[in-house]
Formats: sequence, structure tokens, C-alpha cells
Amino acid sequence: MQVHKTHPSDTRIKLLIEADQELLEDVKREVLARLRRDVKIPGFRAGKVPLELVEKNVDQTTLQNQFIDAALNKMYSNALIEQDIRPVAQPTVNIKKFVPFTTLEFEAEIEIIGKVTLPDYKKITLSQKPIVITDKDVDEVVNNLKLRMAEKAAVDRVAKEKDEIWIDFVGRDAQTNEPLKGGDGKDYPLVLGSNTFIPGFETHLIGAKKDEEREFTLEFPKDYGVKALQGKKVVFKVLVTKVNEVVLPVEDDIFAAKVGPFKSLVDLKSDIRKQVTSERETKNARDYESELLSKITDRSTVAVPDALIDEELNRLEKEERQNVSYRGQTWDEHLAVEGVTEEEHRVNNRGGAELRVKAGLVLAEIAEAEKVEITPEEFEMRVQLLKGQYQDPAMRAEIDKPENRRELASRLLSEKTIAIIVGYASPTDGKPSATKAKAVKSDKPETAKKKASR
Repeated sequence: MQVHKTHPSDTRIKLLIEADQELLEDVKREVLARLRRDVKIPGFRAGKVPLELVEKNVDQTTLQNQFIDAALNKMYSNALIEQDIRPVAQPTVNIKKFVPFTTLEFEAEIEIIGKVTLPDYKKITLSQKPIVITDKDVDEVVNNLKLRMAEKAAVDRVAKEKDEIWIDFVGRDAQTNEPLKGGDGKDYPLVLGSNTFIPGFETHLIGAKKDEEREFTLEFPKDYGVKALQGKKVVFKVLVTKVNEVVLPVEDDIFAAKVGPFKSLVDLKSDIRKQVTSERETKNARDYESELLSKITDRSTVAVPDALIDEELNRLEKEERQNVSYRGQTWDEHLAVEGVTEEEHRVNNRGGAELRVKAGLVLAEIAEAEKVEITPEEFEMRVQLLKGQYQDPAMRAEIDKPENRRELASRLLSEKTIAIIVGYASPTDGKPSATKAKAVKSDKPETAKKKASR
């Protein structure tokens, strides 16, 4: 078999592959052997008909089609091994020459991962950002707990700040008078002064009574999370259906004991401080790793194939569709709120998908350079830890599926590689420091911080 390789681009290879006679004869015998199971000739037992007679008694079109398929697969597989090529998608195949069973020549265009050129990542440093927990952070959690444990009583008076009101509301575009997608709600509880809605919304409802309707126009902030609503003027029509006075509990030792197993308010605040610190440390570590990997990726040269970008785009969109569905929205409604078409949505997300793929390829290249490996013992330990998080047998069985085991192995490899680059970026005694990801949920009683975040 002869193989001629050319490179139309950094991420594409063309192989011109020509079969030799011996390979074609082997393929023909294999195809005839499969076909003779269905050939019946008097005097011969089923499956025992000589191949020469099988060839004469089968449909020639079927024989040639199966021969071509088998030959292409075999030649293509052999060429990949011979040329040490790792494709990322199915090839585009074009048959150049075919003479039944004697000559076969075809061209295969293959998308591949381009060359990854790393910087001297061992010399890239990044300072850790300090974590500061203030009394204000602790007080914020305490206030949320007090609000959740507050007593609420309906009152027949105008609403004032810190009251809880229940509202029905509808938003319309101030210019077109069209209903605003996602801009309506019914029986919605709102604490005045909580700044839950856009600036100005709650202010317009102070002084309203039960069954009172108010109408006002607001402009969405220019940095609002949904691009289609940034700077847009919207007319809101709001009906107040209930006004509740909120009586907060006294912040004392009795309050702390009601929150959890705390003997005093001091103990409660100490627990909250520990929990906030732990969460900030975890987030700080993840942010640090992400920033460091981005720094290395920015200095790397990677030719990213379109197939991998499209695959990542599809994965991200699948996750986004699930989140939209959980919010009770259709995909079309979501796109309408964003103010984009489906095609524009993919175009907008393509850059982010490409960066994620590029970072993944850079990390894989570092793993290879550092000879990072996952031992069977490490892998099985993580599997058991993961299973321990679920009581449902069906969820545990999901972990054992081949695709999920591969994903877990990939995650483990990434974690070990990230620990290495973190060690280089902030070394201890000149050696890489290993970090362990928190893989197990805590068995401790629910903390006050978690209760407050509900």
C-alpha cells in the first residue's frame, strides 16, 4: 500500500492511498466469506460453498459495494497507523480510481489537531490573591438567616421599606408596547429594599397598599446581564396583592440556638466565618487555576480544528438548553430575550468555545510533557468516592458507563496536571506543589451558611 501525504492547512491532512494487489485479494476473500453464509447451492452445506462459486452466484453490485467499503476501511486504518495520525472527525473520502478487485486509489481529507507549541510554562508565575473576610461578610449571612426566620403578618397599611409585598407584574417595551419576554410574574414575593429587581423598581412600590396598581417606566442598566435589555426602556404595570410586615428575630444566643447546634451568637458567627472562608478559598483556588491556564494558553500556539470547536459548541448549547428548560422557558423564548437568532447565538459563543478547546489542548500537551499518569488505584478510589455521594442505585450505575468513566479519567488527568503548573507558578522550596480537589461532600451537619444561602 502506498500513501502520499500533503498538508492543505495546519489542521487538515490529505492522504492519497493506493492499494497493493495482496491487500485487495485479502479483502475480497473476507467479503466473499461473509457473503457465502447466504448462498445456497445444491450439493453444498450452508456456509461451505467454495469462494469461487460464491463469487459467481452473488449479486455483483452488492459484492463490489461491500468490497469497496471493506477495502477503504482497512486501507484508511492502516494509513493512520503508518503515518501516526490522530483524526478528530470522520474523513472526507473521494475515490480516484477503481477497477473491480485489482485497483483501488482514493483520497481522504482528515481534520486533525494542529501542532501545539508551549511557552516555557515552568517560568510563568502568578501571585495568589489574598482572602479577606470582614465582619460585614458575616453580618450579611446573619441578616439573611434573620430574614428567613422572621415572622410575617399581613397589615392593612401602605408598604414601607423592609416590608414584604406580593405582586403581579407585566413589563412592556416602552417603544413598541410589546410584552417583554420573561418580564412578567404572578404571586411574586418581594422584600422592599432588597434590591432584587432593577434599580428603581422597588422604590416605585413604597407607599402602595393592597390591591393598588401602579404603572411606571424604567430603563434597564447598560451593563445588564441580558444584552437585548441593556439600556431598554420598559413600562411596568404592577398590582400589589398583599403587604406583610416583617418582624426580624432578635440577634442573640436564643436566635443562634434556633439556627443550629450553637450555644451562643459568638459560636454561630465563628461557624459562619469558617464557612465563608472555606468557600472563598475554594473559589480563589479555582479562579487562580483558571487565570494561570489562560496565561499559559495565551502564550501558546495552537491550531484548533473546526470539528472540536463545533463539538464544544454543541456541548455548551446542550447545557444551556437544559438550564433554560429548568427555568420554564422555551429555547425560542430564551433567544428572543437575548435578542439573537440561533445562528447569531452560535457565532457569539464560538470564540468562547474555541478558547476552551485551546486551553484543553494546551493542558493535554503539558500532561504529555510532564508524563502525567493516572494509576488504576487512583481512578478506582475516585470512582468509589463519587459513588459515595449518591444513594440512588441508578445514579451509581451511571458512573460505571464507559463514557462517564472516560470523562472521569480525563478530569483526574487535568487535576493532576493543573496541580503541577500551580506548583511551578507558586513554588514551595522550588518544587511543584500538589493540590487535591475536594471530591467528597461533607458528612457534617448542615451549616448556618448553607441554610442562609437557600
